[in-house]
This record gives sequence, C-alpha cells and structure tokens, in this order.
Amino acid sequence: MIDVLVAGGGPAGLATAIRAALAGLDSVVVEPRAAPVDKACGEGVMPAGVAALRDLGIGLQGRELHGIRYLDRAYRAEARFREGTGLGVRRTVLHAALHRRAREVGVRMIDGRIGVVHQDADSVTAGGLTARWLIAADGLHSPLRRRLGLDLPARGPGRYGLRRHYRCAPWTDFVEVHWSRYGEAYVTPVGDDLVGVAVLSHSRQGYDAHLAGFPALSAALRGPYASAVRGAGPLRQRVRRRVAGRVLLVGDAAGYVDALTGEGIALALATAGAAVRCLLAGRPEDYERAWAALTRRHRLLTGALLTASRSPHTARLIVPAAARMPSVFAAAVHALQ
Repeated sequence: MIDVLVAGGGPAGLATAIRAALAGLDSVVVEPRAAPVDKACGEGVMPAGVAALRDLGIGLQGRELHGIRYLDRAYRAEARFREGTGLGVRRTVLHAALHRRAREVGVRMIDGRIGVVHQDADSVTAGGLTARWLIAADGLHSPLRRRLGLDLPARGPGRYGLRRHYRCAPWTDFVEVHWSRYGEAYVTPVGDDLVGVAVLSHSRQGYDAHLAGFPALSAALRGPYASAVRGAGPLRQRVRRRVAGRVLLVGDAAGYVDALTGEGIALALATAGAAVRCLLAGRPEDYERAWAALTRRHRLLTGALLTASRSPHTARLIVPAAARMPSVFAAAVHALQ
C-alpha cells in the first residue's frame, strides 16, 4: 500500500512528497500538468522558505533578496531581513527543481486527477489508488477541499492578482511593494535581466489599467514584456478545518488570506513539513494545531494590512505610518521572514 498519496504536484505537494520520501515513506504524486508549471506568483521566497528548500536538498539560482520596501508617491519604508536572505526566482525554475528532487528521492509521479475519495479507518482510496494517507495539495481553489465539504463562504469583496515579467536590469535587491489607494504592485527581481511585477486589487480590470495607478513604477519598467499576464483569484479562501479523516490539506488548499505579505511559498513548505511530521508520529489530528501555529503571525499581520487597505482613506496611511515607525515596520518584517 502507498504510504502518502499526494493530490497536486505544485510546490506544496512536491515538498510534502519529498519530506515523506526522505523519511522512508512510499510517496506518490498525482498531477495532470507537465512540469514545470507556471502560474501567477510573486516569486519571492522569504528566508525561511530558502532554508526549507535547502533542507530538502534543493539549491536554486535566482536573485538574493535582502529585505522589504514599501513605497507610495511621497513616502518610503524599508527593513532588511535579520536571518539570512530571501530569493527571487521564477516559478518555473522553482517547480522544476522540486520536481527533479522528488524524482531523485524516489517519489513516483502519475499523470491524472484525484476524483472521488473513499476512506475507512485504515486507508483512503482516490484516483484508483489506495494509500494510508491522502494529502490535498491541489491549490487555491482545491477541488478536493470542496468535495470534502471543507469550504467556508467568502467574506467581503474578493482580491485578485495579475503578474507579468519585464526584460530589464533589477534596480533593487529588495522586494518592493508600491501602494496606491486601490491596490498594490509587487516588484521582485528574479534574474540579472528580469523583473516580475504583480498587481493586487479588489478591482477586476486589465493589467495595464492597474499598473497605470503606479506612474513611478511604470516609468522604471522600460524593458519589453518577457511573459504573458497570468492571473489568480479570488485570493481569500476560508476553510472549516485541515484534517478530514485520513486526508490532510497542505499549502494554499489549507486556506489562504492574501498574497500581500509574500509568504505563500515559505508557508507551503512549512505546512508540508508539519503534515509529514504528524503522520510519522501517528497523530494526524495534531496537524490542525501545527498549521494554526505556523500560520498565526501571517494571518494576523496580513489580515490587519488587508483591513487597513480596504478603504482608500486608510490605505493611504500605511506607508507613511511605516516610514514614521521604522522599528515597528522592521519588527513586522522580521516576524514574517
């Protein structure tokens, strides 16, 4: 019997399978798309995520990131990472490295989708395969989560993200977050001549219309487009719980607040490790508590920023407040790294 069956071959699913295989468990990943898979992503990996990748035996080529910088038309606030450096890396490069490492440690890959799930006290059967445990790592809008009845209704207006790359030399070794009254633009250097720019907003309009709200940033992006626009959303996903019998939810499938603080990859890797540790201990029920502890600071800080950014009147105060209280801003960046 398979020990760990993973639905979804993105970063969260592959990291889970690698962790399980390194612990001596037979791991199988079911994914319909060929690697590497591109998707809308800020492409900045926080220092904790870089350390987690290294622990998995994965080294990546990219651009070192040394901190976070907030900007609006009049103010600027920045804080350096205290523990290590982050990494700006193309999503396709990250996915290819995880896929390659999974193969190296003996993870089996199956082309397909997980449909109906049947489980009993000792096993779970899905996609024609039977395993001791099933990990749902099938993304933000997880079909498995929905089939298991674990979705909760959304609250408030949805937020959406769009990303494009520009062929130009990076001008910073920070992740820059440009703020306006109606959204944010995230600038991540991902190569020596490549910059990724993601825009987030409640407003659903085209990428260029969003970018026009950041004239200083638009002026800096003089290079040609290097990728098509990719989108994602609505970002907020509420989940009843992350354990349903012998099924555990990992990564974005386990619930998502927003991309505002850029921790998606680091949290995916952390929750993958927590899930495997709970299975190895024979206590899958502990995963709910572990997930809550790992994501608490992210959920609190991201939620607070989202609340402040919801109104144009309070959104315009975020960067000035960060600039006037640099120690508070530095503490927040340190808490999230």
